[in-house]
Amino acid sequence: MSQHLQGGKVDISLIQTSARKNLINLLDKCSGKKALVWDNSLAGPVGLIAQYATLRDHTVTKMYPLRPIPLPETDVDHVIFISRPKLHLMDYIAQNVHSDSKTKSGSRKQYHLFFVPKKSLLCMERLKHKGVFGSVILIDEFKCQLFPFESDVVSMEITEVFREYNMENDPTYLYQTAQAIIYLQQMYGRIPKAWGKGVAAKQVWDLVMRLQRENNNEDQKTNQQPCVDQIILIDRSVDLITPLATQLTYEGLIDEIFGINNSTALFPIDHFLSSEEKTTESLSEDKKQIILNSADKLYADIRDKNFNAVGAYLSKQAKAISAQCESTQEKSVQEMKLYVQRLPQILAKKKQIATHTAIAECIKEVTDSYDFLDYLQAEQEFLNCIEVDKPSPYIEQMIAQGKPLVKVLRLMCLQCIANSGFKPKVLEGYKRELVQEYGMNALLAVSKLEKVGLLKLQSSTRQYVALRKALRLIMEDTSEINPTDISYVHSIYAPLSIRLAEHVTKSGGMKQLQEVLGLLPGPTLDETVTASPGLITGNSDTPMTVLVFFIGGCTFSEISALRFLSQQEDSNVEFLIATTKVINGYTFLNSIIEN
Repeated sequence: MSQHLQGGKVDISLIQTSARKNLINLLDKCSGKKALVWDNSLAGPVGLIAQYATLRDHTVTKMYPLRPIPLPETDVDHVIFISRPKLHLMDYIAQNVHSDSKTKSGSRKQYHLFFVPKKSLLCMERLKHKGVFGSVILIDEFKCQLFPFESDVVSMEITEVFREYNMENDPTYLYQTAQAIIYLQQMYGRIPKAWGKGVAAKQVWDLVMRLQRENNNEDQKTNQQPCVDQIILIDRSVDLITPLATQLTYEGLIDEIFGINNSTALFPIDHFLSSEEKTTESLSEDKKQIILNSADKLYADIRDKNFNAVGAYLSKQAKAISAQCESTQEKSVQEMKLYVQRLPQILAKKKQIATHTAIAECIKEVTDSYDFLDYLQAEQEFLNCIEVDKPSPYIEQMIAQGKPLVKVLRLMCLQCIANSGFKPKVLEGYKRELVQEYGMNALLAVSKLEKVGLLKLQSSTRQYVALRKALRLIMEDTSEINPTDISYVHSIYAPLSIRLAEHVTKSGGMKQLQEVLGLLPGPTLDETVTASPGLITGNSDTPMTVLVFFIGGCTFSEISALRFLSQQEDSNVEFLIATTKVINGYTFLNSIIEN
């Protein structure tokens, strides 16, 4: 069990334990040596549940990614495919089974398929059509709805939720989201109060209520005191600005620049080597993989800080460690004995400081560049509604220089939403320049962004301008070192989604919110399911636990902002964060524009 998943009122390690037990039970149905073939989107997240050592203990000898090429020849008794229910993956499985069954060892192998989280009739029909359904001995479900990241963060890790619902009008993933919420209620008790904003939020909660009635409350822990007092459902469509804004927390910038996948990130290795190692070693690898979670206490301390506060904090910690190491000469025998006992912790801390100093240097190389600073300045001008209604010379310059298309589109979308849409002339001008530089693919990408509402023509109401004032979304005078407001996560911009959560959970905040809810798209959900003795939105001594569920993805900056709210002296709320996927501006846009 991972210690870093415990610590809150809601014990997230129970999710890990339950999923691991489920997976092991499935593996144990197949006795003998096993090879696992993973859907690429699952290999990383399942690593958060069961390490390779655990799988090895249950006779898993080989692991391969699921690809449309033959599997390597393996001496195993079982080949187990673990996959999301997607049709193109069934084609890959069919190819693998066909080719592998023709090998020397193929005749004595058995093939199995575990769907995550549910079987799909369409997928099974596809396997029949491909002629391999009869070859698959066991078809079962690995019911893993959520993957645990931290003691306060769980994710479904499904990238395409926003695209499928907003572009394809496919509600399949909303049904899965509702099932994930029901799973949480089975683990931690019925959630007595729900608030939400947006079409997807309302649909998900209606599905939760319907499924509960249909299941007749089976497995629901209705008699126990609920661990979660309220759920806030946020449809990503309600706040499209936040994922487009550059995250400026330590964790947010690591994700923006290097990408964090399943709590790990890859960094240029030369920052982690001494000058001797650089000259003597021929580098076999150019990247260093680092696990980033709260098991690393220093990372837990700095991940939510604005990056401008990280350098001074690391320097202070390094000086404290140096002082501890240098003061050994004047110690008595008893003190030396204590020092020797604490030496492993001191050396571990020293190593952590060296690692995060190296990561900070990698980030600083980027954040000090003119490229980054010019982009950030343009972004902050748009957030302040400065010259948003005309073509941006900076965006035109980016296009002319052939900067990555997704980077150009990200800033374009931000300008568009800050201006509540483009004038027809401005949008046409941008389209023309994009096609000239990037070809027809750019036009295809733009049409997809128009379909989901990230690029649009101007409407008569200026929603963002009104919301900016009413919800104080721009805070120019916030300290980045000792912040007093959530806007520190983007230096000047307070995430709209978190402002909503802040108002919903603070005493008297709902009254202020009523005036602006009409400016946001979609219906408002506000329901009390059962009266809970612990549900008091006042100054009760017991903290209220609120689950904030993002449908369509959430960013690390939003997670940091919610943690910041929990840590305030006057706060009586502990936030638990669930999301369909942890995203940043680039992964969010790529999930929409890529096929």
